[in-house]
Amino acid sequence: MTLTIESSSADGSDKRSWQQAMWRGFTCSCPACGKGRMFGKFLKVADSCEACGEELHHHRADDAPPYFTMFIVGHIVIPLVLVVEKLWAPALPIHFMVWTAVTLALTFALMPAVKGAIVGLQWALRMHGFDYAARQGEE
Repeated sequence: MTLTIESSSADGSDKRSWQQAMWRGFTCSCPACGKGRMFGKFLKVADSCEACGEELHHHRADDAPPYFTMFIVGHIVIPLVLVVEKLWAPALPIHFMVWTAVTLALTFALMPAVKGAIVGLQWALRMHGFDYAARQGEE
């Protein structure tokens, strides 16, 4: 069962799957077509999709991506730290070096994907200017 959001849009498509939009965003692709790149730089969302022309500059991800990334990384790293400590009990400097590197690597790897998923969700829910019908009424 797929939840879709219904509203009128400029391209005539009335349904947007939030799961598909979030997955496309998670893969750093355009939430509308899945072909273009969402980011122009590491965490800078492109103004529009190079493949379909969908405007992406409306997003308001703000502090949500870092918060969710910390939440995910914390739930991965903390159990690993506890398991390693219980099984091998390495010295504190070893813990520090290993877990600092693992935490930074996971954070930098997940941050664009999490931000993309949040922008994809905003697109699917027609938030922050992604609702073309509402924008047309303002003009």
